[in-house]
Amino acid sequence: MFEIKPHPELSWSISRHKTLLECPRKYGYDYYVSHNGWLRDADSLARHTYRLKKLTNLEMLFGSIVHDTIYQVITYFLKTRQVPSEEKLIARIRQQLNQGYIDSTRREHLWHDKPKHYTMLHEIYYGHFDQLPEHKIAKIQRRLSSAMNNFLTSQTFRDIQSPENIRFVESEDFRYMTIGDIKIYIVMDLVYRDLTNDKWVIVDWKTGKSSAEDRNQLALYALYLKQRYNIDTLDKIVIRNEYLLEGYHKEHALNSTDLINVQNLFGMSIQEMSNYLIDFEKNEPVEISQFPMHQEERKCARCNYQELCFGT
Repeated sequence: MFEIKPHPELSWSISRHKTLLECPRKYGYDYYVSHNGWLRDADSLARHTYRLKKLTNLEMLFGSIVHDTIYQVITYFLKTRQVPSEEKLIARIRQQLNQGYIDSTRREHLWHDKPKHYTMLHEIYYGHFDQLPEHKIAKIQRRLSSAMNNFLTSQTFRDIQSPENIRFVESEDFRYMTIGDIKIYIVMDLVYRDLTNDKWVIVDWKTGKSSAEDRNQLALYALYLKQRYNIDTLDKIVIRNEYLLEGYHKEHALNSTDLINVQNLFGMSIQEMSNYLIDFEKNEPVEISQFPMHQEERKCARCNYQELCFGT
């Protein structure tokens, strides 16, 4: 039975860590003020913050749709051994992007009431008019064709089309491991075993640029897989980034130092997060005013919470 709690569970992920580094005030809104904001009887600030948390932008919407489409194509292929045409996939993604635009411009009242079920684009919400920037539309158009072509010709999809040599690891909605009493959430796009080479392959589809935290993210994947399936050596784990915009892949070999580093990062990050808690056991936060703002014009302009910070 779903239990309504006054405070959320304290958990950890690379994305949560990155949010705290980017701006503690954004972190406070994301993980505390928005808590329970999906409930109809929640206070108005929680509901409004939750609503803003669900804003997306054109690049993020594109990435999410591409990831969902790839999952659907792989599932369909495994059932039917058929591959949809590139043209059909592009048309499907374009239709969903158009749906997001329609939601944002014509169904704001529905998003306002059920922000989890409808799309609101940051560019529309804060642009205060119903047009998307032309340069962004052109960029997504270019990415759309490249991403689907590069997916269909990728190393990973070629592997998948020889299913007799691989065994898929069932996808779980919420993969996590624990360190102490804290859950660490893991989001992996695809995991399978290469039976020919006796390897576990973790695939991460990339629709954006690489970042400095990528290696820590990869190490977290490997740590989870090693623990979850009792893999005796890191040599049996292959981590592959498929860069869908550029059309190449990169495989990473990790070592024990990488695993130690990500565990140390976890410890330091949790310590920093605890500075914003009144009660660690209850995960009860300090007042939002005590989460400092990292004011940087470009980042603030892209932030979902700018109207809470600046009253825009």
